[in-house]
Amino acid sequence: MTDAIEQLTFNDQGLIPAIAQDGATGEVLMMAWMNRESLARTIETGEAVYWSRSRQKLWHKGETSGNIQKVQEIRTDCDKDVILLKIEQVGGAACHTGRRSCFSWVLAEGVWADDGVVVFNPEERYGKV
Repeated sequence: MTDAIEQLTFNDQGLIPAIAQDGATGEVLMMAWMNRESLARTIETGEAVYWSRSRQKLWHKGETSGNIQKVQEIRTDCDKDVILLKIEQVGGAACHTGRRSCFSWVLAEGVWADDGVVVFNPEERYGKV
């Protein structure tokens, strides 16, 4: 599997964007970053593992919230510089704000409006936002 990972194009920080998409509906749920190690762990475990730029460590999606992502398929684009994870979102929420999708903001009349589906209260789940 190392050969397949080495064929990808990582940025200067050793990261590659990873888009999580609901495998059943096609809904785009979130974008995060992966490094070689997080991608290898994702492949090994079958659950999404990302690289947290703010915490500078591996981040197993759902380790705190319980909303894990079971990976159904991994794809890359023609330039091999973006990963697409087709996933099953366990628990219904992909976003740390408790929404189904991180892409819950729509531009309407020059203003960003939230039309996202709230699945859980992040203050109750994490103790803070």
